[in-house]
Amino acid sequence: MGSAARTKPARLAEKLTQIRRALGLSQNEMVDHLGLAEEIFRENISKFELGKREPSLLIVLKYARVANVLVEVLIDDALDLPEELPSPERSEGIGQKVSSPKGHRGHERNRI
Repeated sequence: MGSAARTKPARLAEKLTQIRRALGLSQNEMVDHLGLAEEIFRENISKFELGKREPSLLIVLKYARVANVLVEVLIDDALDLPEELPSPERSEGIGQKVSSPKGHRGHERNRI
């Protein structure tokens, strides 16, 4: 095994910011909303949103729960967050349209 850095989701920072803004929260309020006041500071939220620091898996899980989406939606760059956050029903995200090799119309991944 090499010592190369692991691949990181390119859109995670964007999605975390989108969730916080959709909830109408400041970065300080987001810390409290996630139940992390004893663990992290506003500066951590800022670094997550700027892509300067990657949140732990447990923090990603907390974001997914407050947005009511599957964790996969946050880490899979091919999935978009639902338009309404928090999602009224647990969401699998919205897949980006993909064209088939035979030229058939594109399709979207399942969404709830």
